Amino acid sequence: MIGSFACEPVRSDAPCSTRAQERSPAGSEASVQKSERTTSREDPVSGRLRTEAKADATRNSSRTFKLNSRMHLESLFANFGAIDWAKYNHHAVIVDRTGQIVAEFSFPHTLKGWQQWRQQAARYVPLAVAIETSQGTVIDQLLQTPDCTVYPLNPKAARAYRNRKAPSGAKSDHLDAWSFADALRLDGSAWRPLSKQDPLLEQLHLLCRDELALIEERTALVNQLIAALHEYYPTALAAFEDWTLPAAWAFVEAFATPQLLASSGKRRWEKFLHTHKLARPETYEKRLELFAKATEFHASDALTQAKSRLAVTRTKQLRVLQTQLEDYRRQIENLFGQHPDHDLFGSLPGAGPKIASRLLAELGDNRQRFESSQALQCYGGTAPVSYQSGPVHKVRVRTQCNKVLRHTVYLWADLSRRTCPWANIYYQSLRKRGQSHACALRCLGQRWLKILWKMWQTRTRYDASLHQQNQIQHGSWVLKLTNP
Repeated sequence: MIGSFACEPVRSDAPCSTRAQERSPAGSEASVQKSERTTSREDPVSGRLRTEAKADATRNSSRTFKLNSRMHLESLFANFGAIDWAKYNHHAVIVDRTGQIVAEFSFPHTLKGWQQWRQQAARYVPLAVAIETSQGTVIDQLLQTPDCTVYPLNPKAARAYRNRKAPSGAKSDHLDAWSFADALRLDGSAWRPLSKQDPLLEQLHLLCRDELALIEERTALVNQLIAALHEYYPTALAAFEDWTLPAAWAFVEAFATPQLLASSGKRRWEKFLHTHKLARPETYEKRLELFAKATEFHASDALTQAKSRLAVTRTKQLRVLQTQLEDYRRQIENLFGQHPDHDLFGSLPGAGPKIASRLLAELGDNRQRFESSQALQCYGGTAPVSYQSGPVHKVRVRTQCNKVLRHTVYLWADLSRRTCPWANIYYQSLRKRGQSHACALRCLGQRWLKILWKMWQTRTRYDASLHQQNQIQHGSWVLKLTNP
């Protein structure tokens, strides 16, 4: 019949063909090549971690668990909403406990618009709201809404919920908001709501994120400066390796062209090197030789004049940006020193004031946020992602994580090797086994996050002697390498 649904296929009792038998999936006892890593404890749906015992209990009582969780969520909220947000206008949909749409409206991102949202939301409190972001001005306004609990939605999960409502691939503001609100009603028991942070910690988090953005801008300006010097000034590139140093910028400002450098003379060269503390024996004579041969290989006058102006402009931009970065760092360290967990994060080996403040900003002070060290490791991107289907078992690097925290842990693991003996031995043992530098640091960061989570939960500082006692108690193989 045209337009009717296809009947569900019926499993036949007839024996399968030879070809079908050969392609049947492997049984539960099929041999699988195991990785050196432990089995993943991540729930395939919610993404949360669980032990094998919890996994078995969940499989045996999944229907009862889902029913109880849904009833618990419906007992907390009278209605469920969602906002499809944008830069200038937002679209909201609110459904009741049965899934019927009770309100639908759009409002601008203005004072009157958010007043309209709060007036509408007040009619349906207590209200749970889903939104496809976890930060920004929209989240800030939602957290200020009375009797409103905000549930952030992962973009990949949002795409799946949208496709569940519209498999054809259709997309609209109404469809997005409606599918998110209904998903919160049905599946929200496994979601984690956002909570307001301490104002000091919130400011620290924003300042650390903005500092990283400014550092990226500085890196871009340094690359642009090097590109400009490459066009006309090979002597400058040969004389300085690190162009993030203000002394290198001062050289371009003082000697903008090779001709100006050659005409300045040796006495002025020496004065510049001594003034900027560059008179090291290993590089002093080499730089003087390069300065003396500056005009042997140079560009045309037109190219030199044009690109020298660009290079000087870049150095001035870098100086202004560096001044702002130093001001950011002073403010961050001031806020970091006022937080009660300052000593805890400051005691981490190799962290220093920069890494320690970023770790505190990303973890926050809500101890209930991560139920286990594995949850923090997944959030920080150090825990691998496993893929298993029949006899196929693969492990890959986790990409869906907090990338700022992952980068911070990566830097922390690298710096910890210089001050912590067991960390360096663990890193070197992985390198000897053929692991790359990045993989070894991820594995080391995995161990550090486990230690940090325990310190964070118990509010205790890092104690090297206590950590060594735990290694002895658990028979750590790293300790055997430390004391052969």
